[in-house]
Amino acid sequence: MEFSWVKIDDKEEKVRYFLQNHGVSGRLFKQVTGQGKILINGQLAASTGVRLHQNDRVTISLPPEKRMQQVIASTRSLKVIYADDNWLVVDKPAGLSSIPGPTNQSDTLLNRVQGWLIRQNSLTTVPHIVTRLDRFTSGLVLVARHHFAHSLIARQLDDHSLDKRYYAIVAGQLDTAHGLFTQPIGRRGTEIRRRVLVDGKKAKTEYWQRKQLARATLVEVKLYTGRTHQIRVHFAAQGHPLLGDELYAGPLDLGITRQALHAYQLGFYDPFTQQRLQFNSPLPADMQVVIDQQ
Repeated sequence: MEFSWVKIDDKEEKVRYFLQNHGVSGRLFKQVTGQGKILINGQLAASTGVRLHQNDRVTISLPPEKRMQQVIASTRSLKVIYADDNWLVVDKPAGLSSIPGPTNQSDTLLNRVQGWLIRQNSLTTVPHIVTRLDRFTSGLVLVARHHFAHSLIARQLDDHSLDKRYYAIVAGQLDTAHGLFTQPIGRRGTEIRRRVLVDGKKAKTEYWQRKQLARATLVEVKLYTGRTHQIRVHFAAQGHPLLGDELYAGPLDLGITRQALHAYQLGFYDPFTQQRLQFNSPLPADMQVVIDQQ
């Protein structure tokens, strides 16, 4: 795989710093210099200390990515919202696991992505799921089509510039139109359920009320961290569990029996095209029914 950038400014700088400023991590940089190649205007760079000038084209050539394990390709349907050489944005239905596990090795989102790639004749691509969703959460998922894209997007996950927005329907009426939860989240032992714990990991969730229902509230939620079950835990800790969320004692008699949570918006900066991309997914039918009936 080859990726190129053109130096636009007239400030002289070493090629190693130029690549670092374009998101090439230290770990990936070692891979490039150890097994790959760095080319400047089509010529092999003598060292990473070579100085660049305005309009120089820098190309990195990476070795083929090795698969950690063979993923079984599924022929089941996959709703692709966006696709290019580096990214896939897909709309995951509720009930579909994101990645294979002990009880399901053949039909998860990753299996369906692998099947879709094969149908596109992309036989050497190794997909990486960037924004994983719980099995019963629906909505947008970002998939990196190779390790280099996955490495570049990691910085946006760390600095929270990758914008993830959700719609959730929570039990009861909220006291404020806008709020911010910052309680740390963790778990005791190996239990599946997560909790607000003093010694848990830092977590940050922001919300806005969007519609008050008779016995519930539709909220828009923005995640700044990615703790397991984060939205579900934070609202349950406030006495407002998500409708249909049996694990966190959410009501099961209001028209939905899976957690009423949908990843409706995804935005990120594409380091390859140097453009901001944003995608939206409509509210799924089961959540819309709850809103219409209350």
